[in-house]
Amino acid sequence: MNRTSPKFEFYEPLLTKKQMNYIALYYRDDFSLGEIAENYEVSRQAVYDNIKRTEKILEEYEQKLHLYRDFLKKKKKTDELLAYVTKKYPTDEKLLALVEKLEILEEK
Repeated sequence: MNRTSPKFEFYEPLLTKKQMNYIALYYRDDFSLGEIAENYEVSRQAVYDNIKRTEKILEEYEQKLHLYRDFLKKKKKTDELLAYVTKKYPTDEKLLALVEKLEILEEK
C-alpha cells in the first residue's frame, strides 16, 4: 500500500462511503481502476478522479488536524521508552512483562 494507507486509517470515518470504498478497493484490496469502474458501473476516469480527490482530502485533514503526525510522535516516544526499559532492566521480570503488554497494546 502507498502513503495514503496510514492517513486513511485515521481519517476514514470522515470520508463518504464512495470515497472509503474506492480507496479501500484500490489500495487495500489492490483492485485496478478498471475493476472498480466495472463494479460501480462508472468510467475508469471517474474512479481515478475520485481517488485523487480523496487523497487530497486526506492530506488536507492531516494538515488541519495532525492526528497522524501526533500518533507517530507518541509512537516514537513509546518505542524509545520501551527500548530503554528493556536495555536498562533486562532481568526485571515485572518491567519486562509491562513492556510486553505495552507492545501488545501498541499493535492494536
